[in-house]
Amino acid sequence: MNGSDAGTGKKSRGRRIVLWRHGQTAWNLERRFQGSTDIELTETGVAQARRAARLLASLKPDAMISSDLKRAAATAGELAALTGLDVTHDAALRETYAGAWQGLTHNEIIAQFGEQYAAWKRGEPVRRGGGELETEVADRAAPVVLEHADKLADDGTLVVVSHGGTIRTTIGRLLGLESYHWEGLGGLSNCCWSVLGEGARGWRLLEHNAGTLPEPVLGDDD
Repeated sequence: MNGSDAGTGKKSRGRRIVLWRHGQTAWNLERRFQGSTDIELTETGVAQARRAARLLASLKPDAMISSDLKRAAATAGELAALTGLDVTHDAALRETYAGAWQGLTHNEIIAQFGEQYAAWKRGEPVRRGGGELETEVADRAAPVVLEHADKLADDGTLVVVSHGGTIRTTIGRLLGLESYHWEGLGGLSNCCWSVLGEGARGWRLLEHNAGTLPEPVLGDDD
């Protein structure tokens, strides 16, 4: 990862970005769309964050940024307690704002916004519930991640604590994928993470939905 590419002559700095989804909330269990609604972790969610933090601390991260929503900030706090890292909270890392969809269950969204939901699943640019486009989420989140990654020393590791939808769009943007293909990145389970590593030709996906054995993804975009 640290060598130069014979074709480009560019040398990789060997940095890593760990994108970590927050722990479980009550709305996740209810399959209720959270979006930018500020929902706290359940007791299970706190326990998930503590377990994951012990694993992530072994990576000896150099910096950490987090969404300022309670569920992400509390998750980040567990890793900060173990590592002593300061956490930079940024509203740009919040989950997708989804307007009228927020607070509705999956079944209620399909019942009330069936065609909008179907269009989104087809890969069309949709303002779900009158909210943000996925590309707009990437427009606000990805530059913040890159800004903090650029501050790392060579071989440094940045932990980004955020939300399922925002993490997916950010990964898609950093990998240079067209937005239509972002859905091809499967969702993250609560308190699992993905790892991007720096190669000579840019960022590449090293791990996805890591941290536990495979388990159901609850409330992906939240």
